[in-house]
Amino acid sequence: MSEHLPDHAAKNREFWDRTASDWVAAGERNWAATEPSWGIWRISEAELQMVGAVAGLDTIELGCGTAYVSAWLAGRGAHPVGIDNSAAQLETARRLQREHGLDFPLIHGNAETVPLPDASFDLAISEYGASIWADPYAWIPEAARLLRPGGRLVFLVNGYLEMLCAPDSEVEPSTDMLLRAQFGSHRFEWSDGSVEFHLPHGLMIDLLHESGFDLERLIEIRAPEGASTGFQYVTPEWARRWPSEEVWRARKRAKARRGPGDPGPPIGAAAPTPRGQHSAPQSPGH
Repeated sequence: MSEHLPDHAAKNREFWDRTASDWVAAGERNWAATEPSWGIWRISEAELQMVGAVAGLDTIELGCGTAYVSAWLAGRGAHPVGIDNSAAQLETARRLQREHGLDFPLIHGNAETVPLPDASFDLAISEYGASIWADPYAWIPEAARLLRPGGRLVFLVNGYLEMLCAPDSEVEPSTDMLLRAQFGSHRFEWSDGSVEFHLPHGLMIDLLHESGFDLERLIEIRAPEGASTGFQYVTPEWARRWPSEEVWRARKRAKARRGPGDPGPPIGAAAPTPRGQHSAPQSPGH
């Protein structure tokens, strides 16, 4: 039986299989790194503390691309599994596994429907993977299903304010003006055929709560002084004034809290009008 994919997952599979070669060099660089660094500004794990201690933990990387995050976790004593929508990306990941002498499971599939049992992991992580390329109303509840009680969910995405200030053209950086409405923002379709998802903070907090998570921290990343990036969609000057990236850290509750005082399920927002391609990276190494 052939795999059934939602339309956005099918579009993104085609996109990432077509562009996977563009991310090989970055994947090789990140696999060779001895310490993790995060996002387009390559902020060190020592400074950002995105994952913390992971030795002995079962981890899953949702939208792993070339799987360098999973390689970093393995190097720190974790037992990782990666899943990605792109066979071409996983081909690079498997080659790098062989070259670096690491062996952990890599699954070709949609992170919204992972073919693994409930409560299998202690940490679910996504750096510009499923966190922007999968529907949050599907992948976040799926992450909750996969995590054990007390398990952590950590993901890095574009700053929501940056998305509101981004021009249609991929070669124009974000401006100091709001160019699109916040309300109604959920699904973004680009001219290259790919599809991203971004939620305002209020809707994301609601979704995490209703999926069984307690939000522990939202980190709005400021570009370090003197930082540079190869991506054109945001300048260091802009990212020194406003957050171009966000890290969300949440923990699965040991027992779901339901009662008269709990809010109802979040209301999904309507899709905005498609606009031109905004070159938001899956990550510097995907």
